[in-house]
Amino acid sequence: MVQSLNSKVDLVIPATSFLGLSEYGKIMIGNKGFEFYNEKDLRKYIQIPWKDVNYVIASVMFKGKWIPRYTVQTNHNGSYTFASRQPQKVLKAMQKYVKPGHMVRSLTFFQVIRRGIKALFSRKKA
Repeated sequence: MVQSLNSKVDLVIPATSFLGLSEYGKIMIGNKGFEFYNEKDLRKYIQIPWKDVNYVIASVMFKGKWIPRYTVQTNHNGSYTFASRQPQKVLKAMQKYVKPGHMVRSLTFFQVIRRGIKALFSRKKA
């Protein structure tokens, strides 16, 4: 059995982790960190202390009505992408522990295309 980082739990919610193959489990948000535990295999878990969280990036669609997934970007180990039934509750629980300037929206499809076109033209000029 894995020892939890948290001594006080704020939220436990079913979720999906997109690290490699998608895995189903539960997200636990508490006073010491963000944790994901697989439902069937408890050896597969992700524990991220709040001090290691650099950014929380939410993919927002339809002017904030739908958030299909969110990413927790860490200082050292890269990014972890998750989805849950009620992402607003998860993000609101994370607001207590992550600075407001470090909770951002991801780029839209058209913003990514526009950046690619600008980069293509700037390379041709140089």
